[in-house]
Amino acid sequence: MRVAEIDYTLHDIPPLQRPIFIMAFRGLFDMGEAATAAVDWLSMTHNGHPAAAIDPESLFDFHEVRPEVRIGANGNREIHWPANNVVWAKTPAGSPDLVLLSGVEPNLRWRSFGQTLQDIATHVGAGLVVTLGSTLAMVPHSRAFPVATSTGDPELADRLHIGKPTYEGPTGLIGALHQQLHTTAGILSMRVSVPHYVPGSPSPKATAALLAELEQVCGIPTAHVGMADEIRDWESRVFQAVSEDPDVREYIEQLESTADDEPAIVRETEGLADEIESYLKDRFEE
Repeated sequence: MRVAEIDYTLHDIPPLQRPIFIMAFRGLFDMGEAATAAVDWLSMTHNGHPAAAIDPESLFDFHEVRPEVRIGANGNREIHWPANNVVWAKTPAGSPDLVLLSGVEPNLRWRSFGQTLQDIATHVGAGLVVTLGSTLAMVPHSRAFPVATSTGDPELADRLHIGKPTYEGPTGLIGALHQQLHTTAGILSMRVSVPHYVPGSPSPKATAALLAELEQVCGIPTAHVGMADEIRDWESRVFQAVSEDPDVREYIEQLESTADDEPAIVRETEGLADEIESYLKDRFEE
């Protein structure tokens, strides 16, 4: 059965050096908008340029995901539709270049959307796709936010010594995309835990955790240390909010105690970026 096509525009882009396609979508898998903020940060840090634009008309139920009316700089009213636009960015010499998508999870036509992203990945020559996500969990805001990295690609799992997904049951867009895109590129998933009692956005500490994991695993310079002041301000605001309620304060102390008592999971990180580099070279040689 043929998957229906979606209208999209591809822009001319220069040759990219072993590009990695990083994507995140606002929705259930983006608590605190930590994942989409991470992609936006990379685009800003590395001066992203347009690579592709996907027409939202056939992807959204606009009763569910409504466009927004804003007043533009010229004073005229403008309608902003939910967007899934792709940018490309060059990184410092020696690091993989980037293809970035910070978008909105479509309501409709997930398979068609996946085929479109597959076409774009082929167009830009991506050898690896990394999906970013953030989920609510029982983690205290005062401790490091754990990031789980996994892959359904057996070769990549063996090379990086990381786990394979074991979940069975209803899936979302990310699961569907992994199934479709694995035939085009290697697949990695990075998911950060966000305190369930602070679900609102922004969540800079979670964003920085994802960026640090990307830098560590893929060798991509992310400049995540530049978020330090923003993280301190966020932690201070959360501390002030929770300190006013003794019951909440006691609950968070229990979470902290649990986090401190759990044995630290030590992962060998040295050489991960080199393995990714080798993996990308092998794919491009093929």
